[in-house]
Amino acid sequence: MRWNTPLSEEHAELLLSRLDVPAGGSALDLGCGWGELLLRAVAGGEAALGTGVDTDAAALERGRRAARERGLAQVDFVAQPAATWRRPADRVLCLGSAHAFGGTAAALAALADLVRPGGRLLFGDGFWERAPSPEAVEIFGADVLSLPNLVELIRGAGWRVLHLSTTDQREWDDFESTWRAGREEWLRAYPDDPRAAGVRDELDARLREYVGVYRGLLGLGYFVLGR
Repeated sequence: MRWNTPLSEEHAELLLSRLDVPAGGSALDLGCGWGELLLRAVAGGEAALGTGVDTDAAALERGRRAARERGLAQVDFVAQPAATWRRPADRVLCLGSAHAFGGTAAALAALADLVRPGGRLLFGDGFWERAPSPEAVEIFGADVLSLPNLVELIRGAGWRVLHLSTTDQREWDDFESTWRAGREEWLRAYPDDPRAAGVRDELDARLREYVGVYRGLLGLGYFVLGR
């Protein structure tokens, strides 16, 4: 997987252009995973400093390895809960990681202290495309909003929406298929492994949930925000 979010290459380029990392500035990715978007933001904007923050040790090591391979010595990956980070930056990314702060409203409030004056935040969060089913609410929780209500929550937290775009169905399908692909290949290679039955059950459940419960229902919005 390129990144742990439904996002095409073309869409990523658009978001980075709207984020507009300044030369010599700093970029911070909270809940970064392996930080692919952060690495591209730093490389494209010639940022002086990039920092990725996450608690997933394997993902962080993948990010460090990628930074070394690309000659991006100015990017650091830190093992730390995102909600405990206190050093602000010129550009901040937080994609699908609002839960690390206790939810969308709490994240929008906390991130306001981490974006320097005149800076920008790239914020990604889920929303319902239409009224959710009980099964969808059970999977994703009762705090997911409609897109209009999510925008109002953002504005109510003092942010201005500089850019808004949402994932399309192909991005979602590719994300879900890519998530399953590596596990499916492992099953094909090791069908008799003692763990195979559990992996197979997990994959089957995920596919059933996707096509039967939340495909076309759960959206993901990408917002470039300023204050």
